[in-house]
Amino acid sequence: MPTSLQFERSSSAAEAANATTSFYPYHHKQLQKVSLTRGMADVPDHVEIFHTHAVGPSQCFSVVVQDVDASDSTVWSILSRFEHPQAYKHFVRSCHLAVGDGREVGSVREVQVVSGLPAAFSLERLEIMDEDRHVISFSVVGGDHRLQNYRSVTTVHECLSPGGGKKRARVVESYVVDVPTGNDKEETCSFADTIVRCNLQSLAKVAEKLS
Repeated sequence: MPTSLQFERSSSAAEAANATTSFYPYHHKQLQKVSLTRGMADVPDHVEIFHTHAVGPSQCFSVVVQDVDASDSTVWSILSRFEHPQAYKHFVRSCHLAVGDGREVGSVREVQVVSGLPAAFSLERLEIMDEDRHVISFSVVGGDHRLQNYRSVTTVHECLSPGGGKKRARVVESYVVDVPTGNDKEETCSFADTIVRCNLQSLAKVAEKLS
């Protein structure tokens, strides 16, 4: 059975146990570099690199981990379809490419979400598509929603199940997002975490049916 574990979440970059101490100015604000997977077991070096984010003082961040009883290549075949997120994201009603082919960095998709959410649509830009290391990243660049300056990175790598030594896939998704006016960081993270966790659990079910 798929399991979802949240390893690190913080309402403040200063509270992150594994954050680095380097700061640098950006438009008179301070950004802190935060590694969201440092200290996790069975995490390759390249995974830690991709899940290191620059976090501003008015942003929150989190990381969610999902183990899947399927091969990493099977999971990646679903996850890497930037043009078809509804294959596993149940909150997505439809999606079409506005720019690019969905494989090249810079491609933009317009995502229509299901009714009942505090959103109508989202414009999302592909930032990373690494077929060799199974890494995909997108940022939200427009739309009608509450997740401003949202950027996520999702990686897939092979790991072993506890005790049995059976090979399976581990999906790690981290994100950084602005905290909307009128909300606090805890509320914003809780909302985003719920969506990410549901998406990854759905991804696991779809991949396991294909295995």
